[in-house]
Amino acid sequence: MKTLSIRFGERIRELRKERALSQEGFAHMCGFDRTYISGIERGLRNPSLSAIETLAKALSITVAQLFSGL
Repeated sequence: MKTLSIRFGERIRELRKERALSQEGFAHMCGFDRTYISGIERGLRNPSLSAIETLAKALSITVAQLFSGL
């Protein structure tokens, strides 16, 4: 079974790609470095609650929607 970090990262990648955003463009929208987004998407980074909120806002969804299906 995949860890929560990996499932969360896959969810971020899925939502980012649905919006046709590159990692670099998405990172810029969030105010993060591209390598941080890459680490999240690969399940290597554990974002803080405030970073999770920033990710959700950049994707124009709620935090609850971000975690939907995990």
